[in-house]
Amino acid sequence: MDHLVSPSLLSADFGNLARDVMLINDSVADWIHCDIMDGLFVPNISFGFPVVKAVKKVARKPLDVHLMIIDPDRYLSRWKDAGADILTVQYEACTHLNRTVNEIRNLGMKAGVAVNPHTPVSLLQNILPYIDMVLIMTVNPGFGGQSFIPESYRKISELRKMIDVGKHDVLIQVDGGVDTRNANELVETGVDVLVAGNTVFSSEDPVETILKLKHF
Repeated sequence: MDHLVSPSLLSADFGNLARDVMLINDSVADWIHCDIMDGLFVPNISFGFPVVKAVKKVARKPLDVHLMIIDPDRYLSRWKDAGADILTVQYEACTHLNRTVNEIRNLGMKAGVAVNPHTPVSLLQNILPYIDMVLIMTVNPGFGGQSFIPESYRKISELRKMIDVGKHDVLIQVDGGVDTRNANELVETGVDVLVAGNTVFSSEDPVETILKLKHF
């Protein structure tokens, strides 16, 4: 399978959000990444249900929603109603992870689990049969524009082996410090989905940058 690209709206121009969503629509991007932050699980607040609903009205690509919030179970059905196609929760925020991901799937969404830089991917061994994607955070979550953590390559390799040996149908996604310089090595290491925000929206030609991330 060719790798996927999911531009992150966290770095978009919120004064011209519909324009930037349509820009992604017209690019070779596969998904649209929405980072949801509550100011508690991470030290930042992004956006919530009204913004995602507005994005869904314009988007022609699946919405890839990443919840960086405490107690995500309270809101799973509301994210479905808002338009999420893929819903990713943080491993560190879920006391009963199996129940959470099963509910996400029961609601008709793809289920993802994200791990922070300090969280070993070995902890995901028993949840792999029940999910569709693992998101490896390659920066400490909360803010865009951070530098990629090199140790992430080892984690990606370890997870790739776990998935392949277990014959799990699970994608590996990375988010944080992804750019046109490291995209090729990330995919070669085992990544299936590249999330890029600042790299895309701070470039002079975002559509061309998305193309470079898709076809190096």
